[in-house]
Amino acid sequence: MIGKFLETLYTKVFINIIVENLQTVVYVEVCSKKDVLQSTHKVFETTTINSKMYEFVRPFFKETPFCYISVLDKSSNQGAVPTCSINEMEKFCDINASEHICYSDKWAFYTSEYDLEAIKHEYRSIGLDFIFSPFAIMANFFKDKIENTPAMFVLIEDNYLSFSIFDNSKLLYGEYLNMQHHKDDEDMLIDSLLENEDVSLGIKGIDIEDMSLDDDSTDFDDFTNIEDLDSADDMDEFSEMHEVQETVESDVDISSEGFNEDYQRFSLIQSALNTFYKDPKYESQFIETIYIADGIGTSAELKSYLEEEMFLNVYVRKIDLGVAVCEMAKAEANEI
Repeated sequence: MIGKFLETLYTKVFINIIVENLQTVVYVEVCSKKDVLQSTHKVFETTTINSKMYEFVRPFFKETPFCYISVLDKSSNQGAVPTCSINEMEKFCDINASEHICYSDKWAFYTSEYDLEAIKHEYRSIGLDFIFSPFAIMANFFKDKIENTPAMFVLIEDNYLSFSIFDNSKLLYGEYLNMQHHKDDEDMLIDSLLENEDVSLGIKGIDIEDMSLDDDSTDFDDFTNIEDLDSADDMDEFSEMHEVQETVESDVDISSEGFNEDYQRFSLIQSALNTFYKDPKYESQFIETIYIADGIGTSAELKSYLEEEMFLNVYVRKIDLGVAVCEMAKAEANEI
């Protein structure tokens, strides 16, 4: 009772931390009981807390005793499972090395205990009140759509994709996709192709230097090896974007440093959907719609890939991750 009374006398401050690939975004809201009195954000060129970030958030601690600090979980070893039963979870993840939380008593998201402790240690100088799973953010953001027909739901971050499939609020499949791991796999494939290219030039032990270039019998095989489209800023929140007229080339130059990022995202989504269809652990069914929460501003190429290569109905909604985390923090603070 005393705590609730004090809440009426002080404002509440919500500090929300989003770690990206090369920088960190800190979004802050100062709230009265009913209104947002102030909102601000600042970008720091670091992925760990430093003195500049500390100096930015420190004044807010002095403003009120009700200050809540949240961070979006970026752990690689996390995911979502279609059950809240401990025994059934073991089929999908190492439950002994993870912590999990059930969502609406229907499904659960998890992350490794080691990664959670690492996050707490990183922010020990300021403390953490909430560590939010991107799957919880996505489920809250698409709450109205998840309750309807079967569909894929994807939250796009700087280097990660939270991929899930729901049918009438029931999670059928969930996976946290790491673009960097995918890029490493591509690099290994490219290296392998280049090694095979070298082998083919020296087939059957023939020494290239000993071969005469004038020898007519010698044949050398030819080894052959997307301009970003502007995002539709004026699209309706859930109206389908105009179909992209440009065709996407199917051949990718292996000599490039890697596929463009939207193609990587498309490839990860395609692979995850194939796993859902083929793995007997999951209650697979045909999926023809995908909803994307775009937290970084992807190009129209991703939508084009999904429509033209996978024949999906694609809907895109922009999401401000700092604001989305803040909304979750406010809901949790009200429960305390």
